[in-house]
Amino acid sequence: MNQDQVEGKLKEVGGKIQEGAGKLVDSKEQQAKGLANQAEGKLQGSVGDAKEAVKDAVDDLHRPTTTTTTTRP
Repeated sequence: MNQDQVEGKLKEVGGKIQEGAGKLVDSKEQQAKGLANQAEGKLQGSVGDAKEAVKDAVDDLHRPTTTTTTTRP
């Protein structure tokens, strides 16, 4: 897990809390801000997922491959 994935998840959770608090106090503004934070968190998490996929692909390219040879009698 990379920093973008972690921060994205935290923003998403924080947004859910903010949205819930907005509902409790009947504040449409806080609900909207909470939803916006959730969307921002999801986007940041997706960026982190993409970075992780690229990193894994690069790591796979640099990993030595093992080849098996078949000997014939």
